[in-house]
Amino acid sequence: MDKLPDGLNQVRSLDLKGDERTAEKIEKALAIGRQHAKEKKQIHRTEQRTVAKAYRYVVFETEEDVAVIRLNRPDQGNTLVPEMGAELLDAANRCEVDTNVRAVVLTGNGRMFCAGADIKALTTHGEDVADYIKGMTRDLHATISRFNRMDAPVIAAINGTAAGGGFGLALSADIAIAAESAKMTAAYARTGLTLDGSCSYFLARLVGLRRAKEMALLNTVISAKQAVECGLINRVVADDQLLATTLQMAHRLAEGPTRALGETKRLMLQAATENLESQMERETLAIARIATGMDAHEGIAAFLAKRAPNFCGV
Repeated sequence: MDKLPDGLNQVRSLDLKGDERTAEKIEKALAIGRQHAKEKKQIHRTEQRTVAKAYRYVVFETEEDVAVIRLNRPDQGNTLVPEMGAELLDAANRCEVDTNVRAVVLTGNGRMFCAGADIKALTTHGEDVADYIKGMTRDLHATISRFNRMDAPVIAAINGTAAGGGFGLALSADIAIAAESAKMTAAYARTGLTLDGSCSYFLARLVGLRRAKEMALLNTVISAKQAVECGLINRVVADDQLLATTLQMAHRLAEGPTRALGETKRLMLQAATENLESQMERETLAIARIATGMDAHEGIAAFLAKRAPNFCGV
């Protein structure tokens, strides 16, 4: 087991009885722990900069505790090719292991969010097209899994058309915000293909089976306004306000109890396939595990002191 931050050890060592366990002692211990965690993260952030990696089809940036991932094939509608899938997975892995990243924004460069697979590239592989698709979807699906199981919340900033695999990326985000001009469509049946990119998993869960089948079978093109009305996305904003609004929300999430947010994400993901009793047992184990962390101690102390909490993400 990792060594606990000094402040958390001090909180646990305080006598639970009598005057010794005063509010001042708890606050002091938590302050020591927060400083310890901050210093540790700063060291790790410096180390991460030295191994920064340049991508060709993905732009990866950090703004304080928020990572911004941009799909970067704007002249091709940010369509997916295997190289982009591999880079996207690498970026997702970086977000998962870097404890400095406490929220993630996923968006596209140019006019589109992601128009799905590069259909022209598919036609160049002839009889090997099945292997080509398997390789591309392997990395895309691994990316979506990472995003859903990591602690940091993921927000999709849908800046334009989201179709095919791009539709799946948008659906799979924890929160989705779209520009007014954005449009969404499954698009698969139009090219004689079937769903991928988690579309068959998330679409019906978001809008219901009947409506999901209509969208998938008829390739319904959905405006941003329609998408928010049917539950595909969380909100719609003016095109020129999309990134600012998304970053504002991301920074708010980054100030939260990151481990608890991650457990909450995973509980909701698991609930889709669990029965009531097994899911409640998962809830019991999760809250008991999180209750031993520094953020839980801080949150409880802040609640009792009637002040805003200062979470450090551990």
